[in-house]
Amino acid sequence: MFKAGNPGRPKNSPNKTTRSAKEAIALAAEGLGGGQLLNARAKASPDNERVFWGTIYPRLVPHEVAGSADGAPISIAIVKPW
Repeated sequence: MFKAGNPGRPKNSPNKTTRSAKEAIALAAEGLGGGQLLNARAKASPDNERVFWGTIYPRLVPHEVAGSADGAPISIAIVKPW
């Protein structure tokens, strides 16, 4: 029988396995050259820079879109150039 509510991990609490994996990857990245190596590789060719801006960097940008600071909804305007 199921209990009322969510018996699992509390909402928005970090997953310990995911956190450990991210920490291990960050340590490995630093050991391999970190930001300096990533910078050098991105500058090495236009294709590498495109991958950086199109795939890697967007993962750092917040995924949540919000209206103004006062909580107003987002307004959308369609502007036709003709």
